[in-house]
Amino acid sequence: MGKIYIVGLGPGSIKALTLGAIERIHSGDKNFIRTEEHPTLQYFIDKDIPFKSYDYIYEREEELEKVYENIADELIREVEENETINYFVPGNPMVAEKTVEILMDRDIEIEIVSGMSFIEPMIELVERDPIKGLKIVDGEEFSRLMIDINTDMIITQVYNQRILSDIKIIISEVYGDEYNIYIIHNAGIEGKEQVHNIPIYSLDRIGDIGHLTSIYIPKISKKDKKVFDFLDLVGIMEILRGEDGCPWDMEQDHRSIRQNLVEEAYEVVDAIDMGDIDAIVEELGDLLLQVIFHCQIAYDEGNFNLIEVTSALGNKLIYRHPHIFLEKRLENSKEVVYNWNKLKDLQRDFASFTEKLKVLPKFPSLMKSTKLQKKAAEIGFDWKDIQGPMDKVTEEYKEVIEAMNIFGKGHERVEEEIGDLFFAVVNLSRFLEVDPEIALNRTNNKFVERFALMEKEALKLGKNMEDMTLEELDDLWNLAKGV
Repeated sequence: MGKIYIVGLGPGSIKALTLGAIERIHSGDKNFIRTEEHPTLQYFIDKDIPFKSYDYIYEREEELEKVYENIADELIREVEENETINYFVPGNPMVAEKTVEILMDRDIEIEIVSGMSFIEPMIELVERDPIKGLKIVDGEEFSRLMIDINTDMIITQVYNQRILSDIKIIISEVYGDEYNIYIIHNAGIEGKEQVHNIPIYSLDRIGDIGHLTSIYIPKISKKDKKVFDFLDLVGIMEILRGEDGCPWDMEQDHRSIRQNLVEEAYEVVDAIDMGDIDAIVEELGDLLLQVIFHCQIAYDEGNFNLIEVTSALGNKLIYRHPHIFLEKRLENSKEVVYNWNKLKDLQRDFASFTEKLKVLPKFPSLMKSTKLQKKAAEIGFDWKDIQGPMDKVTEEYKEVIEAMNIFGKGHERVEEEIGDLFFAVVNLSRFLEVDPEIALNRTNNKFVERFALMEKEALKLGKNMEDMTLEELDDLWNLAKGV
């Protein structure tokens, strides 16, 4: 097998051709050009140097991926016939060149002859130093996941209005319509360079879009910053927990702020129930703060870091969605939920049904009632002494019995009276200085412990609990209760 010299033609100006590129142009080997849509081709024409371009493949194929694959296939055939060939690409062969990427995966000898990329003239035109951070992405594949507001970004391959419009929609959602960016034509081509510093909303009003058009988005300045991403929040928390940070934040540990996590989750639920989009945004932010706070505490204590949390979540999502990431096929949402739970149980390797009960989260079901009653008490709407809430529990219990006798099981009125009874019990708990959530969780834990003893005793009898009668189960319960 022969050899392919992959040669960079620079950003567009003939003056930017390197000595290495000129040497290969005059080497006498056959010359192949990815596209004639590049000003440097004038050098070949002026010097009467023959070449073959692959523009016809662009015209023949509808998908760009097929274009690049076909060009690579053609080059392999040519090198088999000619042993040594030159393949010329715009800019630098190692920057935004899909055909080069494909060729490097093939079993062929390659030598790169470098050239100036489009990046150098672009940063000169916008007067930005890439040492402060620069990200380069492909406009054809651009998505919101590629955005980094804390790094300058070049979006290349912006060669038609459709791509331009799609990019405008995506970046306006993050940066805002008024944020100023650069759109640059013909970077590096002397006398033809154009730079437009414009707000995002006017991005798709720019004409003369072509193969040498790119977008430059400066990172959001720290001064008067109003837009923050996830890593910004991590940085803020590092400051708050740092040496000169907030005394309160520095004192917290996992246990001291654990209740905040539950409260913020419930406030998200309330915002969702109200259908208040602005409130959902705010409350999700408060909930996210708790996650970041716990991660920073763990990092400070040397236990784990944020990337471990996100990695664990990512691996879990992939593992539990084989119908998306693997070949397994599921027909409907019920199958998806069943498969999720099955995979979760398999991953946790439960030895008994009791273990499944033990890992159930301690969802706080009574917190809102406690908060409402505390708020009402602040303005004096409260019982004078404990006798009031005690009598109220008795009253609400009797009303449940009455509603059940009149309306029967499952009736809306019965549900309402049950709710009133719960509310009254929470009020009594408050007067007794008992957290109803903690009290109920203790009972839940007690139930699981007794259930475990029941299961243990059933195994001693050589019986399966699912096959036992209610009377037999009651006997096991009473036995566990007496332990």
